[in-house]
Amino acid sequence: MKASSSDKDKSYEEIHFIDTVKPVWNYSLFTEETIKNFQNGTLYNAYDYFGNKQLTVLGKSGTYFAVWAPNATQVSIVGNFNDWKDGEHSLFVRLDRSGIWEGFIPGCNKGEVYKYSIHGFQGKLIQKGDPYSHYWEKKPLTASITWNFDFKWNDQHWMNKREEHNSLHSPYTIYEVHLASWMRPDPFNEESYFSYWEIAERLVPYVKDMGFTHVELMPVMEFPFDGSWGYQGTGYYAPTSRFGHPEEFMAMIDYFHREGIGVILDWVPSHFPYDSHGLFMFDGTHTYEYADMRKGYHPDWNSYIFNYKRGEVRSFLISNARFWLDKFHVDGLRVDAVSSMLKLDYSRNDGEWEPNEFGGNGNIEAIEFLKKMNEMVYRDFKGVQTIAEEATNWPGVSRPTYADGLGFGMKWMMGWMHDTLRYFKQDPVFRQFQQNQLTFSMMYYYDENFMLPLSHDEVVHGKSPMIYKMPGDEWQKFANLRLLYTYMFMHPGAKLLFMGNEFGQTDEWNYKTTLRWDLLEYDCHKGMKNCVSALAHLIKNESALSYNQFDYAGFEWHDLEHRSESVISFIRRGRTKDDELLIVLNMTPVERSNWFLKLKQKGEWKEVFNSDQKEYWGSDHFHNKGRLKTTQEPDGEQYLIVQLPPLAGCVFKKIS
Repeated sequence: MKASSSDKDKSYEEIHFIDTVKPVWNYSLFTEETIKNFQNGTLYNAYDYFGNKQLTVLGKSGTYFAVWAPNATQVSIVGNFNDWKDGEHSLFVRLDRSGIWEGFIPGCNKGEVYKYSIHGFQGKLIQKGDPYSHYWEKKPLTASITWNFDFKWNDQHWMNKREEHNSLHSPYTIYEVHLASWMRPDPFNEESYFSYWEIAERLVPYVKDMGFTHVELMPVMEFPFDGSWGYQGTGYYAPTSRFGHPEEFMAMIDYFHREGIGVILDWVPSHFPYDSHGLFMFDGTHTYEYADMRKGYHPDWNSYIFNYKRGEVRSFLISNARFWLDKFHVDGLRVDAVSSMLKLDYSRNDGEWEPNEFGGNGNIEAIEFLKKMNEMVYRDFKGVQTIAEEATNWPGVSRPTYADGLGFGMKWMMGWMHDTLRYFKQDPVFRQFQQNQLTFSMMYYYDENFMLPLSHDEVVHGKSPMIYKMPGDEWQKFANLRLLYTYMFMHPGAKLLFMGNEFGQTDEWNYKTTLRWDLLEYDCHKGMKNCVSALAHLIKNESALSYNQFDYAGFEWHDLEHRSESVISFIRRGRTKDDELLIVLNMTPVERSNWFLKLKQKGEWKEVFNSDQKEYWGSDHFHNKGRLKTTQEPDGEQYLIVQLPPLAGCVFKKIS
């Protein structure tokens, strides 16, 4: 006899009744092929089988449960519905030695709180949350909740056009957000949260008005400790219940899409915490993590590393990447801590790690996992991107796997970030001696598809907020920061800016409070916000800043020969030869009047951006108004004569 289900595409095995009086029916969603794929690491939709599913079986509504616990001797469901009694609702272990326990409980419907009660190795009794659960209790409670999604998407227009928004030729300016601390109902209460929808009502219009093309959310997958910022997760298949139920999170993404904004999720397949209800020692043994702590323990974060050699773990993780793209319509995954995954000796001293089978330091299993994950993403989902946080010189991170790369779409350009901040922290008088710190990025830029990040990591742990990294008095600090952002947004590559950086937050980021929105009452901070918004809109409006952002054709140094004056200029080019912008950066507080820019041919130009404008809290002293025509000087060369404000960047567009 076959079971009925709302999902007509699935095939089901026969129901085998051991004893119809018992409260759990021996029922399965798995086929032999499904089990084989799971064990081989090639089951990429494991969430359709594992976890909890509300179904109707033989006219009885209830919930089907399935969990992988290969070294358990008994597994039962405990929850409020059975007073948390171990063994009251015992699951059946499959006889194929897959280690999968499953069963259907009639009358157990949506919204029930539960855990798996596992008799593990050497008889140890453990209570664990469901690794595949879509909804968890709000912290500090740690149980899973039975839940089927019920949401109608209204983002069809975005999904149909997504390739146009998310391609490597498209504008990419990302606003990085920590949902809890972007804005709180009570700014000084870390337990005070807006709901997903209340956040969306405030955040979506703000991001759209600012001109950002995408938002990147720091990890929203369920996590127990606020201080981990979400990077120590326990519920990989559930958006955190801090802000509401999963459908509210879907509604937030839907709203972003309807307003033309992409959503990228921070994803952490590198490590997980040791919380007793989580993945660690799941069945009393090292189920999800390496048993050898030279590979299985992460010394930096006091956490545990996934066993990428195990097929069931690869199926869990690759399915998880697919889950967020499939069920939540997200537009990309920023993959955290890729460097730590690739290298066996990452943050380890001699004797604390073991070389791979070829004598090297690469984690061959993790490398293969990343390749397979990226291949799945780009094969099955059009118009999405995976982005690697990878800080070494590992080759081919953002190159296709068929070209021996890892298969990511983009990679964070950490070298650019370090060099740029080092340069701008200097007193401008010394910048003439350090120009190479700015120009070096283009020496290796085309090795990868780079994203330029000024992320949350740069404004915490004593590093100071962005505004106080800048030298000089108050006016110079703001002018320097506007200049830095101008250089960043005009540089080739995608861009990422952490929340608060756009208006010159004066405190380091603190996850316990909220951004200093009161600062926007002051002209200097309001001007900074206006400046960043103008830069973001400029990228959206000028294809010269995006179309060839990863191609040699899109960039050319114009003038690097004025080191003593610290004036640097370069050209950005778009699809056609006439689609051209000239960017000039004056890195000192000295005004440069009648500055000569040598050009290859005569023409007319127009200033389309000047970081020193009044609305940006600039001096508003030097302007380049109207149509600027080149002049032929006695040497026979064509020159464009412009006015360069102090500590400012100017952008000129070729109009004829």
